[in-house]
Amino acid sequence: MYALIYDEFDPAEREKKVISLHKTRETAENALKKRQRQLDRKVWECHTRIVWVYDPVHAGDNITPSNFDTWAPGEKIPAGDRVPDGD
Repeated sequence: MYALIYDEFDPAEREKKVISLHKTRETAENALKKRQRQLDRKVWECHTRIVWVYDPVHAGDNITPSNFDTWAPGEKIPAGDRVPDGD
Protein backbone atom coordinates (compact mmCIF):
# COMPACT_ATOMS: atom_id res chain seq x y z
CA MET A 1 0.00 0.00 0.00
CA TYR A 2 1.29 3.46 -0.87
CA ALA A 3 0.88 6.40 1.44
CA LEU A 4 1.36 10.13 1.39
CA ILE A 5 3.23 11.13 4.52
CA TYR A 6 4.02 14.50 6.01
CA ASP A 7 7.81 14.77 6.15
CA GLU A 8 9.78 17.91 6.98
CA PHE A 9 13.05 15.95 6.56
CA ASP A 10 14.04 16.70 10.15
CA PRO A 11 16.24 13.85 11.47
CA ALA A 12 15.04 14.56 15.01
CA GLU A 13 11.44 13.82 13.97
CA ARG A 14 11.41 10.10 13.21
CA GLU A 15 7.62 9.72 13.26
CA LYS A 16 5.80 10.71 10.08
CA LYS A 17 2.05 11.35 9.87
CA VAL A 18 0.09 9.40 7.24
CA ILE A 19 -2.00 11.80 5.17
CA SER A 20 -3.69 9.30 2.84
CA LEU A 21 -3.45 5.73 1.52
CA HIS A 22 -3.47 4.50 -2.08
CA LYS A 23 -3.45 1.14 -3.83
CA THR A 24 -1.13 2.28 -6.63
CA ARG A 25 1.76 4.72 -7.00
CA GLU A 26 -0.22 6.43 -9.78
CA THR A 27 -3.14 7.28 -7.48
CA ALA A 28 -0.67 8.42 -4.81
CA GLU A 29 1.01 10.70 -7.36
CA ASN A 30 -2.38 12.13 -8.32
CA ALA A 31 -3.15 12.78 -4.64
CA LEU A 32 0.21 14.51 -4.23
CA LYS A 33 -0.53 16.76 -7.22
CA LYS A 34 -3.95 17.56 -5.76
CA ARG A 35 -2.39 18.42 -2.40
CA GLN A 36 0.14 20.61 -4.17
CA ARG A 37 -2.68 22.51 -5.93
CA GLN A 38 -4.69 22.84 -2.70
CA LEU A 39 -1.71 24.27 -0.82
CA ASP A 40 -0.69 26.35 -3.85
CA ARG A 41 2.94 25.32 -3.34
CA LYS A 42 5.72 23.58 -5.18
CA VAL A 43 5.99 19.87 -4.43
CA TRP A 44 9.09 20.32 -2.23
CA GLU A 45 7.27 23.02 -0.22
CA CYS A 46 4.40 20.64 0.64
CA HIS A 47 6.60 18.53 2.97
CA THR A 48 4.82 15.49 1.56
CA ARG A 49 6.16 12.38 -0.08
CA ILE A 50 5.01 9.03 -1.38
CA VAL A 51 6.18 5.89 0.40
CA TRP A 52 5.42 2.16 0.45
CA VAL A 53 4.11 1.02 3.85
CA TYR A 54 4.72 -2.52 5.04
CA ASP A 55 2.10 -2.78 7.78
CA PRO A 56 -1.59 -1.85 7.77
CA VAL A 57 -2.04 1.82 8.68
CA HIS A 58 -4.77 4.44 8.55
CA ALA A 59 -4.79 8.10 7.60
CA GLY A 60 -3.76 10.07 10.68
CA ASP A 61 -1.48 7.33 12.05
CA ASN A 62 2.16 8.06 12.82
CA ILE A 63 4.75 5.71 11.35
CA THR A 64 8.52 5.36 11.71
CA PRO A 65 11.11 4.63 8.98
CA SER A 66 11.02 0.91 9.84
CA ASN A 67 7.38 0.86 8.63
CA PHE A 68 7.97 2.34 5.18
CA ASP A 69 10.34 2.60 2.24
CA THR A 70 10.58 4.88 -0.78
CA TRP A 71 9.93 2.03 -3.22
CA ALA A 72 7.70 -1.04 -3.04
CA PRO A 73 9.41 -4.45 -3.13
CA GLY A 74 10.07 -5.32 -6.77
CA GLU A 75 9.01 -1.88 -8.01
CA LYS A 76 11.04 -0.59 -10.94
CA ILE A 77 13.12 2.36 -9.75
CA PRO A 78 13.50 5.16 -12.30
CA ALA A 79 17.10 5.56 -13.51
CA GLY A 80 17.41 9.07 -12.05
CA ASP A 81 16.60 7.78 -8.55
CA ARG A 82 19.22 5.02 -8.46
CA VAL A 83 22.16 7.32 -7.80
CA PRO A 84 22.37 9.26 -4.53
CA ASP A 85 22.37 13.03 -4.82
CA GLY A 86 25.85 14.48 -4.78
CA ASP A 87 27.30 17.91 -4.27
